[in-house]
Amino acid sequence: MIIDGFQKLTLLDYPKNLACIVFTRGCNFDCPFCHNSSLIGFKDEKGLIDESEIFDYLGRRKKVLDGVVITGGEPLIQKDIESFIKKIKSYDLKVKLDTNGSNPVLLKKLIDEHLIDYVAMDIKNTKSKYDLTCGKKIKIDDILKSIKILKENKIDYEFRTTIMKEMHTISDIREICEMIGKNSKYYLQNFESSDDVRDENLHAFSHDELELIYSELKEDYPNLVIRALD
Repeated sequence: MIIDGFQKLTLLDYPKNLACIVFTRGCNFDCPFCHNSSLIGFKDEKGLIDESEIFDYLGRRKKVLDGVVITGGEPLIQKDIESFIKKIKSYDLKVKLDTNGSNPVLLKKLIDEHLIDYVAMDIKNTKSKYDLTCGKKIKIDDILKSIKILKENKIDYEFRTTIMKEMHTISDIREICEMIGKNSKYYLQNFESSDDVRDENLHAFSHDELELIYSELKEDYPNLVIRALD
């Protein structure tokens, strides 16, 4: 595993669970709004953090932690992700996987083998806008297959979309809702600019605009939630 980040405690990233977060390096997408853009490219075959550091920590804290969040980058491009997760499960810990949904075959394998307990899958945009939003050509059929796999309800899951004015409209969000189905948990995350975001010309929605999006969609899609909207 090529690991470039390790957060030892989170109360927010794994719903209803106390967890730590492992950040893998490398991604097969090139989203201009990514807030972890420093993790996109492969600099070498060795990460900044050795696996042994992760497992030493888990050994000491396994009675306190509920689980581990594996995020990135895109974790499912790691060649030894399966064996890494098996090691985590040996500590009797849950695993939450963050993924872009581009590897439905491996996603299904991990679910079928009970190696992951929760999946958060990013839905970048509508089918017609996926390439634009990801910064490169994407196999949309793989995305649709991953959506279908999660909707089989063999595992707890959520879909989520980071939205920004330049790439998303209310119509786009409604189309995404139709694509994932009204029974799926769906979170909208407003874009946040930072030094790590590569495109400086992207903008978040205002609070009032978020309220309008929610009011337009909440009746038809009751499982839609806009994070940080209060």
